[in-house]
Amino acid sequence: MRNEIHPPYGPVVFRDRAANYAFLTRSTMSSDRTIEWADGVTYPVVDVEISDVSHPFYTGTARVLDTAGRVERFERRYGKQGGA
Repeated sequence: MRNEIHPPYGPVVFRDRAANYAFLTRSTMSSDRTIEWADGVTYPVVDVEISDVSHPFYTGTARVLDTAGRVERFERRYGKQGGA
């Protein structure tokens, strides 16, 4: 590997503001803002809009689309067309 072409890889805190949840991981992302973590060390913090804590798929609040109902509605509206 060539030196000095890769971004620095280190600990970063990602904070989900919607769910008031934060987690510490390693990343190449950086930030000017910092936060003091539970271990007393200050880390850069990156705010995200959604995480697994607030995403509807993971929380179980996702809506299931009724694709069969959509097809039936389409066929009622435009009629079934027979094959040629």
